[in-house]
Amino acid sequence: MKYFSRMTKETSNPEKNNIVLMGRKTWDSIPAKFRPLPNRVNVVLSSQAKSDSNKFTGSIACDTFDSAIQEALQREGKVETVWVIGGYSIYKAALESEYIHRLYITRVLREYDCDTFFPEFDHHKFKKLVDPSVPSELQEEDGVQYRYEVYEKDARSSFSVSG
Repeated sequence: MKYFSRMTKETSNPEKNNIVLMGRKTWDSIPAKFRPLPNRVNVVLSSQAKSDSNKFTGSIACDTFDSAIQEALQREGKVETVWVIGGYSIYKAALESEYIHRLYITRVLREYDCDTFFPEFDHHKFKKLVDPSVPSELQEEDGVQYRYEVYEKDARSSFSVSG
């Protein structure tokens, strides 16, 4: 969480913020006392965004990925990076978007019985790279090993995916 918090909060310009873009289930998975995620603009995608807007207190509710992108674009000059933080359908929409620039992936080196995964992406469009702000060595927490991986798309944009 410390790494996630640092990456999604940090900006090169102290007068700008980052956006964390998430689906309703991701929003619901954050304990209420930590919502909205502090020092970031929280944007929640929900098909019932208009009727459930009170549910997303302290955030901006949008009903489509495109409307969330428009919300981010309207904040041009005030927002440095848009971080897409889940879930699956939001990641998938981001990967299909023309705005995607980088993928920040945490690869857990253990098998789990799961029903949701990060979508496959075209490794010909995204090239693995070294980002000096991302630890490159093997990580371990509570006996679980993992690696951080960063991929960059050839075309530049200011949207990033964190999965």
